[in-house]
Amino acid sequence: MKVNTKNIGGKVVRENDTYILEDNTLLNNLTLSKTTLKPGMSTNGHHHDEEDEVYFFTKGWANMIIGDELEMAKAGDIFLVPAGKFHKVVNSHSENFTCEFICVFQKYNRDSDVAIYGDSDQDSQPFGD
Repeated sequence: MKVNTKNIGGKVVRENDTYILEDNTLLNNLTLSKTTLKPGMSTNGHHHDEEDEVYFFTKGWANMIIGDELEMAKAGDIFLVPAGKFHKVVNSHSENFTCEFICVFQKYNRDSDVAIYGDSDQDSQPFGD
């Protein structure tokens, strides 16, 4: 199956004031997910105890936080997030400037599985909320 960065062949699973989230779940073990992060917004910071994740930035730029590191992320940049590392994307633009990125991660049911948000001392919450 061939997809591209403009059309990942998925469906919108969440759309709100923060982002538009589209998932392609056609593979047995991995999810390909595209996020359009709106100006002035950020993803929920979280970590996955046992899963790695790959972020591929396709449009605009933002700040990518992995652990204690802060990096500027621009279209074409790829970030490898090891299992257990806190990560978050921040779009600090104030007007009409979205950033887009594609993630690849182990498939799970977004409605029932758990990710750890904030620092590791906080309670577990459903991923993506």
